Amino acid sequence: MNVLTIVSFLFFTGIVAFISWRKVRRQKTDTLNGLFLANRSLGFLFVGGGLLFTNINTATIIGENELTYTHDMTVMAWGVTSVFAMLLVSEFIMPIYLRTGISTTPDYLEARYDRGVKKIVSIIFLVSYIINLLPTVLYGGAVAFDGLFHFSDQYKIGYWPTIWLLVWVMGAIGCLYTILGGLRAIAVSDTLLGLGLFVGGLALPFLGLKYLGHGDLHEGLQTILSSHTSHLNSIGGPGDPIPFSTLFTGMLLVNLYYWGTEQYIVQQVLASKDLESSQKGIAIACLGKLISPLLLNVPGLIAVHLFAHLSNTTEAFPKMISLVSPPFIAGYIAAIIFGAAFTTFNAGLNSSSTLFILNIYKPWLIKHHRLFDERQLIRTARRFEIGVCLLAMFIAPFIVFAKKGFYTYIQTVNGFFNVPIFTIIFIGFVTKRVPPLAAKMGLIFFILAYAATQLVFDTGLHFLHILFILFLLTSALMLVIGRLYPMATPYRQQMNNLVDIRPWKNRHIYAGVLLIMMVLLFVIFSKAGLVK
Repeated sequence: MNVLTIVSFLFFTGIVAFISWRKVRRQKTDTLNGLFLANRSLGFLFVGGGLLFTNINTATIIGENELTYTHDMTVMAWGVTSVFAMLLVSEFIMPIYLRTGISTTPDYLEARYDRGVKKIVSIIFLVSYIINLLPTVLYGGAVAFDGLFHFSDQYKIGYWPTIWLLVWVMGAIGCLYTILGGLRAIAVSDTLLGLGLFVGGLALPFLGLKYLGHGDLHEGLQTILSSHTSHLNSIGGPGDPIPFSTLFTGMLLVNLYYWGTEQYIVQQVLASKDLESSQKGIAIACLGKLISPLLLNVPGLIAVHLFAHLSNTTEAFPKMISLVSPPFIAGYIAAIIFGAAFTTFNAGLNSSSTLFILNIYKPWLIKHHRLFDERQLIRTARRFEIGVCLLAMFIAPFIVFAKKGFYTYIQTVNGFFNVPIFTIIFIGFVTKRVPPLAAKMGLIFFILAYAATQLVFDTGLHFLHILFILFLLTSALMLVIGRLYPMATPYRQQMNNLVDIRPWKNRHIYAGVLLIMMVLLFVIFSKAGLVK
């Protein structure tokens, strides 16, 4: 374990922590609005940074590089195609949310359907965060740190006990940060780490190629382009983790859900000071997603040429950094990964308590005529965050036994929660008389049917195609119920905007440029580009 690497890691981590503290120390988090939504005051840079770095976490970094190492660049599609979904969300969904003045995604479902649907979806969100989102982020961070600093080899304590130790250390620090700082602290640190991500994303491939070429960058690049070229392909076939056809079916739905419905993501945008800031912030996050393959996929490509065989393929990224980076740079990259773990973990914790307090606990107090004030709710929120954190820390180490790869595990499990919720929200957007009964039946049908295809029957179809088919079937079921039992009074959207909702005038120009860049990336990593 290199001392300079540790010093560098502590130095850069300390800078982010200090600046974040300076930025938020005068901001009040003694109200629910301040704790959960940063008093709806975030500018476009903080919105964009929050979106980007809440999305790019250790699970993404470790998982995508692992699949690039074991297969090819097809996994790039998750991040690159999300640009299209994000622009749709920016244009059509965020204006609805900001016009209605909601604090959580289920708030819209209460307005469109009823309180029961809101409560069910809030519970689904919480279950998703506790058993999937938070544990996978902690596990990814633990794998990365062991690969970078070699704790298990250094102290001879075994790989799994090391993962347990690192998960609990990271979970404790992340929980403390969220409790003390609230959403604004998360947004500030996300933005700083986002800037670091761009620098690191450019530096890491440079260092890897130079190492691969024995000090000659051009020779390293020639090695990548002349051998194992099948790994450069982003146009997936039937045997790849991401067949190209899934980009137009389940992947589109998952990305629309994630950027337009997922509470811990949407919460970053709901905290913006106006619609223009939210749309500019989304555009910045789109640009970041187009650059992100430098960090999420290219290191995995380089690792193919450095390691002929890894017994634990999740270590491809951290072992590559440890091998090619000078100690000072390795510490810097470790600080980015450390931050990547915490930003998503902290945002997930904050959103968990937001959902619990605003959608479950506070309505329960009101229903039972219990007296309460904001201080009491904030204390309960912080206790709830501690409980959620402990559960996630217990679950995280067991992900080591996941089959089919770490990232595939994450996305497959997400299918139980994401597209079912998006389906009922989508039908809510496009219809006026579909009743709450249809939403509840739709959720039950979708989740049970997906569980059957993943746990009982082998359909032979990719899980993303299954999600698309179930989306169509569930939508049809909801429309039939809406036809048979329509709402007596059609839904009318109520204006309750708390911020300026004038859109960004130049958004369509920037959207066009971003979409062209998205298509070009797929052309570059294809048989018409680098693969040839």
